[in-house]
Amino acid sequence: MKNEKRKNSSPASDKTLGMVQVAVFTALVVILAFTPMIGYIPLGFTRATIIHIPVIIASLMLGPKKGAAVGFVFGLTSLINNTFNPTATSFVFSPFIQLGEMHGGIGSLIICFIPRILIGVVPYYVYRPMRRWGQTAALATAGVSGALTNTLLVMNLIFLFFKDSYAAANSVATEAVYGFILTIIGINGIPEAIIAGIIITLVGRILLNTKYAIGQ
Repeated sequence: MKNEKRKNSSPASDKTLGMVQVAVFTALVVILAFTPMIGYIPLGFTRATIIHIPVIIASLMLGPKKGAAVGFVFGLTSLINNTFNPTATSFVFSPFIQLGEMHGGIGSLIICFIPRILIGVVPYYVYRPMRRWGQTAALATAGVSGALTNTLLVMNLIFLFFKDSYAAANSVATEAVYGFILTIIGINGIPEAIIAGIIITLVGRILLNTKYAIGQ
């Protein structure tokens, strides 16, 4: 039935539907990002987030191109938040922040956007081959992969571009900074990935079986 409805729809209506869907997910990202203590949760040394969840769902429902567009919006909200509501380490996400000798740069934009764009791409390509093992396993794996794409890329890119400054901002010895990063991944990233896997499994089973899921 879903395929028949797609065949009967016109290219113009499909394009309009796609634009509306991207707008809905974009609105979700923006609402989460700018609602205090919900989208970005300050932890002192970093910010935990749940904004990757609508990006992952967009990837699975709309496909990797539209998912990447929603991920770009996630990156943009991160740039805005870290520029206008900075923490001690916001320079790693915004080239406009300077704290003493520590300042952002082109690496900040790479960290801010590339991982978030890939959140909208990776889950789609994880989900598709995993479907042979069942939808539940595929959705859970896609959710975990999307969250870990964000955490692992962000934290390792911080090490690549800002190792010394990040160590100084957190009062950590330079030679111990990667251990500190691994601690953040364990404390912050792993719970985020587990939560994403659970939510994507529960929500995805409903949304992917609707006629509006065009990324199948």
